[in-house]
Amino acid sequence: SLDISPNLQQFFTGDSSVSLRCAGDGQTADGWTVKRTRGEATEDCGETGSDPSCVLDLSVPLGGVFWCETSSGQRSDNVSITVLDKGLILEIPALPVKAGCDVTLRCRLRSGDITAAFFFIDKHRLGSGPELVLRQVRQSDEGSYWCSTDRFGKSPHSFLSVKDPPLPQTITASPPLGSAITDPAGSPPSSSTPPLHSCMSVLRLLCHLLVICPYCVCSVLLVLMCCRRNSGNQPAVSMETRQPAELDDVTTEQDF
Repeated sequence: SLDISPNLQQFFTGDSSVSLRCAGDGQTADGWTVKRTRGEATEDCGETGSDPSCVLDLSVPLGGVFWCETSSGQRSDNVSITVLDKGLILEIPALPVKAGCDVTLRCRLRSGDITAAFFFIDKHRLGSGPELVLRQVRQSDEGSYWCSTDRFGKSPHSFLSVKDPPLPQTITASPPLGSAITDPAGSPPSSSTPPLHSCMSVLRLLCHLLVICPYCVCSVLLVLMCCRRNSGNQPAVSMETRQPAELDDVTTEQDF
């Protein structure tokens, strides 16, 4: 890829120089050359093979499109750099930004930053102020950005590129104990070992039975005892013998 320092797309003449180099995994990539276009012509910006880098002179308002290329024709993504001697420029990253990161855009005059500017993407206005912060950018934030003011006009357009971060490597975990392993044909092999969750279910059922059975037996015994007690306490039948009424009124008479 093409590495740019400082990582910007727009500059004023007289700014510090811009360094461009071909890099891979953070290291200088030998065998690559920084190429550029000037109008319709394409030329080398660095020394082929020996020093794959280029220092862009900002003394004149001359930019172009830059990329890295090998002798076999392999090439990196293009980066457009604009150099102005007056007007407005937009400070925007030249290299692709990772999705999920914050990106700050600034509108600048040669004399310094602008305190009241309007920021746009394509034809849509995004906001105003001294800067614009794009929170957690994603692919939908890609587009052509520019800024403007009522007094100094507008800046050139620059494209913001967003790339997805690399996916994390997934580690294949071993199958849990007692689980069936599928063979290449797609059918799981037979196994005489019962699953672990089945054993736990049987043990749980036995525990419930041990708790419930004594309770049921005690309840039945209590009911039987209550029934026996109720049957033994029936009230006795009272038998009262009374003499006939005729016997109470008998009068004994004797003759003397």
